[in-house]
Amino acid sequence: MMEQNIPLTSSEIGALWTGYMHDSMSTIILSFMLKHIDDPEIKPVVQYAYDLSSSHLETLESIFKNENYAIPNGFTEQDVNMNAPWLFTDVFCLTYVNHMARVGLLEYGGFLAISYREDIRDYFSQGVNEVTNLYNQSLEIALRKGVNARHPYIEVPKETDNVDNKKYLSGLNPFSDKRPLNAVEISHLYLNIMTNSIGTKMCLTFAQTSPLKEIQDFMLRGNEVSNKHIKIFTDTLMENDIQTPDVTDVAISESTTPTFSDKLMMFLMTLLMSAGIGNYATAGAASQRSDLMINYQRLSLEVSKLAKSGADIMIKHNWLEQPPGTKDRKKLAKNKEKS
Repeated sequence: MMEQNIPLTSSEIGALWTGYMHDSMSTIILSFMLKHIDDPEIKPVVQYAYDLSSSHLETLESIFKNENYAIPNGFTEQDVNMNAPWLFTDVFCLTYVNHMARVGLLEYGGFLAISYREDIRDYFSQGVNEVTNLYNQSLEIALRKGVNARHPYIEVPKETDNVDNKKYLSGLNPFSDKRPLNAVEISHLYLNIMTNSIGTKMCLTFAQTSPLKEIQDFMLRGNEVSNKHIKIFTDTLMENDIQTPDVTDVAISESTTPTFSDKLMMFLMTLLMSAGIGNYATAGAASQRSDLMINYQRLSLEVSKLAKSGADIMIKHNWLEQPPGTKDRKKLAKNKEKS
């Protein structure tokens, strides 16, 4: 069978749809950022991020047309008020792009792993390379400007060692000392503090610019949850005398003018929460102290409940675009019987 005649698999259909939704959202947010950014080092990397998303949309639309695949609605210029006042500092824009590039690395790698057709694999392989370049560029600028919080330094091991006691895995007993954190556990705690810090800023931005009270309330709840999780992770590091992240100049403005559509804001928060749950799952699996594992499990549940309430709001307002799926065969059969 010729390659171009091979139908798309369900995984490829889902990956392409998800990629389109994320890139259409990104072009809207990045276009607003580009209008206001003044920093001559930061603006080019944000422009590069915008160009990547725009290029992806063109490629995806071409694939959709060739496959007679309905192009998703996604997001358009109607989802942003380009005349609204500036919301972010330039450094926040850089931090946001770096964070979304990190999310993209996991996403494109995952899409590639579930793709089979050569042209689809080529597309996602190129995507992995592009978001890698974006991540590296944004990180280099942040490092040069001194606005990137490096993970803490610990002593380099001088010899290898094996776990020789089951107590290494313990951590729930309040009457016994917990062993010191290992490097893997520190790295995940630190990363989850950083990602939640991004979430708190986005929640506050969206809360103060949304005209709807239920969106304001949802975003403020999201901010509270993120701050709570930051405190838990920070306290865990401080108990081990490990320095915590200190990110400078990632503030937001005091503007209350509606800037992004409620549909876009809710979609972005859903994306950030999904990424957060994935981070927690990875961190929980990699952590060997039982108290850390339990923490990640219960905090994941808390984020999942918040995400569910967000999905309910989106469904209520008809903002939640449905991913491609199969037909309900039983429903089709019953409708046929009625006719």
